[in-house]
Amino acid sequence: MEIIIEIGLQVIEILTLTFGILGMTFSAMLMFSPNLTQNLNNRLNRKVNIDEKIAFLDKDFEVSQYFYGHHVVMGLLLIVGSAIALAFFYISLDIAKFIDIFFDSPQKVFLGEILLKSILWLGKITCVAGLFFGSLLIFAPAKMKQWEKKLNCWFETKPMFDKLDRPSDNVDSFFFRHPIPVGLTGAVISLFVIALSIINLLD
Repeated sequence: MEIIIEIGLQVIEILTLTFGILGMTFSAMLMFSPNLTQNLNNRLNRKVNIDEKIAFLDKDFEVSQYFYGHHVVMGLLLIVGSAIALAFFYISLDIAKFIDIFFDSPQKVFLGEILLKSILWLGKITCVAGLFFGSLLIFAPAKMKQWEKKLNCWFETKPMFDKLDRPSDNVDSFFFRHPIPVGLTGAVISLFVIALSIINLLD
């Protein structure tokens, strides 16, 4: 586990160093050549309509007719899968051995135990729900279908994301109206980030 954490930290430090160098480059360009920076910004500041590209993925697949047409088989599969998972959670899963493998220090053992027990209880609750809904699907499919229709509500989130996706010229205009202060601020922050990343990488 320590090796995985160390690799993850090194990846974060390398990415931080990369973003710091990019920030320093942009700040220097903004201070010494604002026109070139603005031209580059205009070239890169394009709107790409992804909705048209992935429209074929946004389709409804009607499986309810097949699902409820074979409700006994589907219910049995759900019950068997939930029972196997529940037996694994109660019988086969050794939390103590699992914690010993992935966590070594006492503080990490304590946090790992809390995390694993929470996941375990969530899995058990999900398995019990699977047993209940599998039985309901076998013996009362009409009731199950009625509940599904009540819960199957449509929430429109596109207007909210459209508001977030609107371009704003206020930030760009502020940057290019004050290139020296913004560039100096960005250079100082980027220099600090670069120095911090290099120190951590050398350690």
